[in-house]
Amino acid sequence: MKISKTNWKYIFWLGPLLTAAGLTARLLSAAWEPLTVGLVIAGIVTIALWLLYLTNEQGFWGQRSTQAGTNALIATLAVFAILGVINFIAFRYPVRIDLTESQQFTLAPQTQQILRNLQQPVKVWVFDPIQNPQIKELLQSYKRQGGEKFQFEFVDPQAQPGKAREFSITSIGEVYLQSGDKKQVLQKGGTAFGSDPNQGLSEIKLTNGLEEILSTRNPTVYFLQGKGERPIKEGQGGIQQAEKALKDKYYNAKTLNLAESKQIPEDADALIMAGLEKPFSDTEIKALKAYLDRGGSLFLMVDPGINTGLDKMLQEWGIKLDTRLAIDASGTGQRFGLGPTVPTVRRYGEHPITRSFGSGISFYPFARALETSQVVGIEEKPLIWTSQESWAESDLTTKKLEFDPKTDRQGPLLLGVALVRSASDSTPSNPSPSPSPSPTSVTPSPTTSPSPTTSLSPITSPSPTTSPSPTTSPTASPISYSVIVSQEATPPALPTTSPTPAATPTTSPTPTLESLPTPTTSPTTSPTPTTEIFPTTSPTTSPTASPSPKSTPAAPSTPRKIARMVVIGTSQFVTNGWFDQQLNSDVFLNSVSWLSKPDQQSFSISPKKATNRRINMTTVQVGLLVLGWLIWPLLGLGIGGVIWWKRR
Repeated sequence: MKISKTNWKYIFWLGPLLTAAGLTARLLSAAWEPLTVGLVIAGIVTIALWLLYLTNEQGFWGQRSTQAGTNALIATLAVFAILGVINFIAFRYPVRIDLTESQQFTLAPQTQQILRNLQQPVKVWVFDPIQNPQIKELLQSYKRQGGEKFQFEFVDPQAQPGKAREFSITSIGEVYLQSGDKKQVLQKGGTAFGSDPNQGLSEIKLTNGLEEILSTRNPTVYFLQGKGERPIKEGQGGIQQAEKALKDKYYNAKTLNLAESKQIPEDADALIMAGLEKPFSDTEIKALKAYLDRGGSLFLMVDPGINTGLDKMLQEWGIKLDTRLAIDASGTGQRFGLGPTVPTVRRYGEHPITRSFGSGISFYPFARALETSQVVGIEEKPLIWTSQESWAESDLTTKKLEFDPKTDRQGPLLLGVALVRSASDSTPSNPSPSPSPSPTSVTPSPTTSPSPTTSLSPITSPSPTTSPSPTTSPTASPISYSVIVSQEATPPALPTTSPTPAATPTTSPTPTLESLPTPTTSPTTSPTPTTEIFPTTSPTTSPTASPSPKSTPAAPSTPRKIARMVVIGTSQFVTNGWFDQQLNSDVFLNSVSWLSKPDQQSFSISPKKATNRRINMTTVQVGLLVLGWLIWPLLGLGIGGVIWWKRR
């Protein structure tokens, strides 16, 4: 059969197709097989014959169709070349874009920092014959950040019994983390991956495991109890979720009652005081000061309307607790079903605790504002600020909350602060009065006694006569908080939270603002505000020091180490239910980490859980949805078809 010349061009198209088929087979097989080599050679020969045929044709290259076809061929080859270069660059330098709301497929900043700062190799062993694609993708994400120092391997326990015996494997799905001679279990039996962070391997477990296996010790923190602090239990008002989060990060969380122990244990890396109802006694305050002098760290979360007894000690650190309640009128909380008594915070200070929060949201229900002042030797850094539309309300007896410039304080309000007290060679001893023969010469007048220089002298005075009096409470205030008792209960179900534990309002130990003791309930009130705010030691020390300067020996000097403190004007933000809301848990965990690990400089947001986007609908709602999305469109389509049929 004779083939016409017009059909030759279709035959010669086999050349590019055979060449492409051979190159594709080479990429898939990763080796030059005889078949792949033959396909490439056949394609090249076909293309050569085609070009030879076109050369012999008279006037072929001068035809307009030839020029157009040549341009099209060159353009096609250019497109293939560009696509090949793009794929090569994407393969060598992969870039991932996560468009999910909570960045579900992106490692958290905390995880990335740990992986980039790996000092020794770590390896994850997954004892599962089936390589789950989800867990493999998670480990590959860690591998991309950790490089050669992070390795992982899937092991079939039945095919490698020696390795299974080394790790004492008892069931399929166990996951272990190894670094040198240290081995740590991440998942004991069951599936190796799960969407629930409590079931299966997740970023939270893997990152916490890395922190644990790479750390040289586990910090010990104590929750103060005995003064009406938040109980460590489930239910409304408890802080069981906060304690569990610390234990998940391998902290040794214990409780401490100062009324029973009288002193703070030596292994305490940080003390946590989450709310209280009764003020600290002089002996307990002395124990707290001694703990801070030896380099301790204190985390204070103080609710409004509470007399802590720590006003004098906080004043020495440059902190004053405002008695007014923080009100947020920005309206941001309304998106989450919250009222104005729950400030919604988006502004954070430039501090390791909050540096990576950006414009994230955190909630501080029923908070009091803080005031700071400059104190020599104290470095103060703000953590949490309310919005411009907030203020500190002094009168809550009215039904409508309105800003009063005479009695209220305009925002933004400081709700949290971090402080560092520098070390000193010796603790300042109790100042001795000048050696005057007359005892009256050292007695201060009422107008000069409350000077700031003398008010700070009782910080480390060894004399028992200079202990702070129970009358050192804040100035009495007629504020009543009974108007917002009904708002103290369970936090709202925000869209980014998991279900909160069931609360029992009748048995909740959480103190409501109605029951919080106000400063007016102090058993004794100082008649003069000067001794109430700035207690002076001159009247008590003058009778003993005035007869002769030789009768009072100099107090021995003791070294004072660097101490840290974090103060937040509410404790309810870490209670069960509120703890998981937005960045509340990160504020708490980062604060404890900064207090208990002074050598750690990197803090960031912890790995987040997957957001539950399921829609629970009733039967009526399902019916309305079907009616609006299916029935009505079909009805309109049917009516349109009938009209078209009649008019055609």
